[in-house]
Amino acid sequence: MTTSIERTWTAVCAADVVPEYSGVAALLDGVQVAIFRLPGDRWYALSNWDPCSGAAVLSRGIVGDAGGVPVVASPVYKERFALDSGQCLDASDVSVPVYEVRVREGVVEVESP
Repeated sequence: MTTSIERTWTAVCAADVVPEYSGVAALLDGVQVAIFRLPGDRWYALSNWDPCSGAAVLSRGIVGDAGGVPVVASPVYKERFALDSGQCLDASDVSVPVYEVRVREGVVEVESP
């Protein structure tokens, strides 16, 4: 028997207010989530909490590319986190949670944590 788990999506903001190579933060069920937009309407969401500095700042980080991997560099100590996996590229034992994100009818939605 296969059971299906229904996902709960939370609307965050209009997609057109998030510039490419930029991030925004949202509070979802008490969890801070950072949502990023890259060219080609590629969207990513991960924890806003930077485990290296202990601050909720990743949404304000520098968004870019590291060897073909989309990343955000923390604005505090500049550790780079892969947007697709949450893995820190500068410390192999550090990562942050990632969340599903989608754009539906022009609104950015994140799967509730």
